[in-house]
Amino acid sequence: MDLEVLLWTSMVIYAVVMFALSPRATTVAEFFSAKKDGDREISTGFLIGSVVISWLFAKSITNAANLGASYGLVGAVAYAAWYLSIPVAGVAIYLLRRHLGAESLSDVVTSKYGRMASLGFLVAILIRLFNEVWSNTAVVAAYFGAAGSTGYYVAAAVFAGLTLGYSLRGGLRSSVLTDAFQCGVAVFLLVFALAIIVPDASVGATLSSGEWTLKGGLDLALVGLLQAFSYGFHDPVLTDRGFISRPQQTLRGYLAAGAIAGAFIVLFGLIGVHANVTGLAVGEDAPLKVAQAFGVSVLAGISVMMMLSAGSTLDSTLSSFSKAVVQDLGGVGAEGRSARAIPIESLGRWIRARDPIHLGRWVMVATVIVGSLPLYLGTEILKATTISGTMVLGLAPVFLLAFVRAAGPFAFHLAFWSGMALGIAHTADLTPEWLAIGGGDYAALLGVNLAGTVLVFVGFGLGTLVDVFVSAETSSEG
Repeated sequence: MDLEVLLWTSMVIYAVVMFALSPRATTVAEFFSAKKDGDREISTGFLIGSVVISWLFAKSITNAANLGASYGLVGAVAYAAWYLSIPVAGVAIYLLRRHLGAESLSDVVTSKYGRMASLGFLVAILIRLFNEVWSNTAVVAAYFGAAGSTGYYVAAAVFAGLTLGYSLRGGLRSSVLTDAFQCGVAVFLLVFALAIIVPDASVGATLSSGEWTLKGGLDLALVGLLQAFSYGFHDPVLTDRGFISRPQQTLRGYLAAGAIAGAFIVLFGLIGVHANVTGLAVGEDAPLKVAQAFGVSVLAGISVMMMLSAGSTLDSTLSSFSKAVVQDLGGVGAEGRSARAIPIESLGRWIRARDPIHLGRWVMVATVIVGSLPLYLGTEILKATTISGTMVLGLAPVFLLAFVRAAGPFAFHLAFWSGMALGIAHTADLTPEWLAIGGGDYAALLGVNLAGTVLVFVGFGLGTLVDVFVSAETSSEG
């Protein structure tokens, strides 16, 4: 069978199966919280599978493989460091739910740090979700043609449209239930690909590839470990799932999912390690180039794996974007209307005057349309991850120290905006060279992230002192 025909056939089968597995949500609880009849919770197994596959982004798989191609096994392990974000988020969400009664991370920010803090936080996560649309569809499109070609653009549009189609049916419940199937097939295809690819270069050569030094890629691993304490909090694809099961069940699920997803990302990285060991030139798309070197069967298998990974992330992105607008901005609770505090009251009233599910579906449509625009404007897809991680370093103290009673708006803003400013400065090459640690490719990034971590925690502490002073002044005036 011709490769192009095989790829399009795979996409059609993907769409048919996803539509068949997607239930139609009829209640707010189903659409936004994945709960059937308002109270039936997702099992631990479904939760683990959903967290794992939704965080095995197509772009992350490509990044891990590219790093494997550049640094050998060290590169794959380095990228897996970011997956510590999953257990960190799980533990934090567990504690926030048990001790603060949190319904979402936005609830924590709004109730503890104020409406302006909540607005800043929501803008950050919406930008994150916006980037997930075009970056994941672009990875899939690359298997149908070169960037900028007709096949590339058509595949991106069709894939985004099909994923939108089944997401509209059930919202978060569709996303969680289809994740189980996507995870299972992706694991099978990964094993299939590795069984062919790894022996070609020998297991010994694969495991001994790379140098465990700062210049050999360990500097990036340290960046990942630093960012893991903040990175997950700005991604609703990960954190929304922390509120759909009981707290104890959620904690177990996230701890298991973190270990499994981290192991998977290392295995995905072995695709690129093969290129490193054999000397295969792959550029910036190791999975595609390695698959092409092994013929149609491996290429088809990896393309379907990318399709499943991108689909799971994209449907999760759509449900999270919808929830962020309708529930976090609008204040609509699981059972309908709610008196939850929201960032902008006038916008909240407008949202609450609409049917939540109907509005949520329109938000999904708008998200796909607007989120796909950068792809057609020629944006490069693999440059946002570590930089965006630097910008949100301030979320670490905001959530990990949310139990500090005295902390309030000043604590949030001094931590959050300090990290944001440092991330922007690093993006614009405005940070001093003396911050760099080591002589590797990521020396400057490591130095900035270490300094930034210290900066945001100091900012949070100073802000807390200001909050105490302001609270005392307010009390004395009262």
